[in-house]
Amino acid sequence: MDLVVRVPRMPLPGETLTGHSFLPNPGGKGANQAVACARQGAQVDMIGRVGNDSFGAGLRAALVAQSVDASGVGTTDEMSTGVAMIMVDDAAQNCIAVVPGANASVGAQDAETLRQRVAAAGLLLLQLEVPMVAVLGAAAIARQAGCPVLLNPAPAQALPEALWPLVDILVLNETEAALFSGLPGVDPGNANEAASALLRRGPQHVIVTLGAHGVVWASAAGTRHLPAQKVQAVDTTAAGDTFIGALAALLVEGRSMEEALSHAIRAAAICVTRVGAQTSMPSRGEVERRG
Repeated sequence: MDLVVRVPRMPLPGETLTGHSFLPNPGGKGANQAVACARQGAQVDMIGRVGNDSFGAGLRAALVAQSVDASGVGTTDEMSTGVAMIMVDDAAQNCIAVVPGANASVGAQDAETLRQRVAAAGLLLLQLEVPMVAVLGAAAIARQAGCPVLLNPAPAQALPEALWPLVDILVLNETEAALFSGLPGVDPGNANEAASALLRRGPQHVIVTLGAHGVVWASAAGTRHLPAQKVQAVDTTAAGDTFIGALAALLVEGRSMEEALSHAIRAAAICVTRVGAQTSMPSRGEVERRG
């Protein structure tokens, strides 16, 4: 669950700051990406876990309301539902702290239990809000079945070497790209270098998202920059998740990577003009009308 506080600016260390508003919203990277994908018309199954609490019930209901199959989302009495504490300032920038909660109890056995569902998928979309053993297990099942794997390595943490060869598409932001490429920082000036370095680790495609500066896409054919659409941003909280979900949906349809990236960029542009996470995600029709 996303717990969102609107603030005039980010507080300094030790400072207490009066906020504009507080709003709990259904969220989580996996759930957000699932909803974004479903909004583009894809059939989506989700694997995860929530606590036996009001947040968990609300998250499950939100997924079902968006036509996401939540039968793979388990419930535990031993841990509370994961939460993200999000501050959004007047410049539409955000900072986020995540407490995984029940998601931390997801393991390789969960992917194994749902092996047939993973193997039959057109694409497996992974994040790092669940333990690495679950990520590795699901990716291995997908690879055995010939199902492409898209990894969004967030929240950022070190990746085991065994995971790299299982990833077909890597989508990450500047902070994550710096961590995994070894560069001291990544920005529009050196994103090509970071993407090329990560491509050598094994993925067929590496996409570095640069916010208002668009994306850099690296593949065997070379490196390209695709610009963002110019909009007046209100809240960037779910921009990355919207981009990834839309990208996944178009790839499952058999669209080219270039077509899918163009669609995802338009979806993210609409998202940042609205407040919230899942509530800000556009429908397929809205994205197509923008194109």
